[in-house]
Amino acid sequence: MYLDALSFLEDERDAWRPYEALAALTDDQLEAPIEGGSGWSGRDLMAHLVAWQLVALDVARELAVDETSAAKARADADWERRGGEAINDEIQRTWAAKPLDDVRQAFANAGGELRGYLTVVPETRWIKNADNQRFMIDETLDHYDEHRSDLDAILAAAGP
Repeated sequence: MYLDALSFLEDERDAWRPYEALAALTDDQLEAPIEGGSGWSGRDLMAHLVAWQLVALDVARELAVDETSAAKARADADWERRGGEAINDEIQRTWAAKPLDDVRQAFANAGGELRGYLTVVPETRWIKNADNQRFMIDETLDHYDEHRSDLDAILAAAGP
């Protein structure tokens, strides 16, 4: 549990930093599926993480101007109704249809934009609100940690 926004933002930035190595991979390296684990490619991992950052960004945008977030309510209800596997499969299909340059651009921008918005959200709406804080942690810190083995496998397959 975080007591101030700055601590969260510093931890989130540090946790995201290893994923930035994906941006240096070639298109071929990003498209190659990795054997074992999730079987995802670097592109899949980029898209998956960005898609959830964008959900968190929608929530942050709404919390910047209102006490509640309809985007969060929709995301929570969708998760309860369909479950993570169905949602994540849909994310993968949606992002697989996008040009790789679009995936790269979203990957380069979404995290910074999310951090930027969180700096203007009053702390009472996310840091001091246990449910909203848990949501932000789930979509960032915990999510990054959950996929660290995927990142390591993708980078190892790409070579030095």
